[in-house]
Amino acid sequence: MTRELHLNLFLMPRGHHESAWRHPGSAPERLTDLALYAKAARIAEDAKLDAVFLADALVAPASGGLVASGTLEPITLLSALAAVTERIGLIGTASTTYSLPYTLARQFATLDHLSNGRAGWNIVTSWAPQAGQNYGYDTEPGHAERYRMAEDFMRAVDGLWRSWPAEALLDDRARGVWSDDSRIHPINHRGPFHRTRGPLNVPGSPQARPVYVQAGQSDDGRAFASEWAEVIFTAHMAKDTAQAFYTDIKARAAARGRPPQAIAILPGLSAAIGSTQAEADRVFEELDALTAPEIGLTRLSARFGGHDFTAVPLDRPLRAGDFPDPNQVEASKSRATGYARTALAEGLTLRQLLQRLAGARGHLTVAGTPERVADVIQDWFDSRAADGFNVMPPIIYQQLELFASEVVPILQKRGLFRTEYRGRTLREHFGLAPVETEERLTATA
Repeated sequence: MTRELHLNLFLMPRGHHESAWRHPGSAPERLTDLALYAKAARIAEDAKLDAVFLADALVAPASGGLVASGTLEPITLLSALAAVTERIGLIGTASTTYSLPYTLARQFATLDHLSNGRAGWNIVTSWAPQAGQNYGYDTEPGHAERYRMAEDFMRAVDGLWRSWPAEALLDDRARGVWSDDSRIHPINHRGPFHRTRGPLNVPGSPQARPVYVQAGQSDDGRAFASEWAEVIFTAHMAKDTAQAFYTDIKARAAARGRPPQAIAILPGLSAAIGSTQAEADRVFEELDALTAPEIGLTRLSARFGGHDFTAVPLDRPLRAGDFPDPNQVEASKSRATGYARTALAEGLTLRQLLQRLAGARGHLTVAGTPERVADVIQDWFDSRAADGFNVMPPIIYQQLELFASEVVPILQKRGLFRTEYRGRTLREHFGLAPVETEERLTATA
């Protein structure tokens, strides 16, 4: 089977650089304006991208009012985008730590119905400090416990999506029979963290359940991904670490009896595009000139579980002792490890690290002509470092429009990326097998 490149739009309302909201090329609309998201989604759909991807956070940012914040809740927003798009997938982030399986199952089943089968769920375990306090908890669970909670959550919610298969909905007016209740059943899930009887009160949706997307890179995260994930959003600044991750995940999946094509691995890519290299370089230079170190310090601290970096000199090369032990971090363990490794390997100063993170928070950044950006994408794809990318434009709409109008046609001309959608569902975009409902599983047992 021929591999096909996959591209998602990771949509941040004015762009992924933390100063994009100040840049004159960024979207003029308010962050709460549906028109902003709708226009960006339609640009991505016109370019035949696989999906729009929305992140989420369960805490208000502690940025001293220096960074744009106040974005919308993903599932609600994607439901609105379903009405103004036709083919592009709609992937939303939701937490297994601070959600209830029955509620989340209803929400995503509804989104899948409203979008005619375009829903995807980015499964996260919510590492942000203080998130628990917003949900009535005095402390946040540790890293390992969050993944135990996630495993229990998945077994509950996956069962709920199988509890009312689409075949059970008859809507037979002539006979006066609405449903075949013999096919609808409770799941009676009683796990260590969640209990739910079922069945779900939303009929089986076009995909049976959303596409499972996941972003963990720690050992716990990789084990979880190898069992559940169908798409993985990962962060790598260098091709060698991306290749190692790619090889490891595919091997773990194979050990569970899953074929390589059952999981698409998509690193993040933030590309500044210009007609010349100098023009592209100026994009990041302009954005970096609008940011402030205290913003980056706050975000870096959060990734390391609240560690205070303010005593570290901004312009001295970083040392190992400047970081807490990443293995002891209970927040974003994999990202913290990557930040420390990159900074020490490249001899970065704290200021340089903060500038690197301001653009893409530990993801790959590229500045160059459309041909150079396409070359990087093809190189990573051909080298088995990626099955595609979560595209993270530093400025919305400016850089998104350039990626869609200049880079995508090059990838299409090279035969790497589709020129038209061949299916209607997100599963079809990613070339994933249909989900077997409980009814089908019983019939084939």
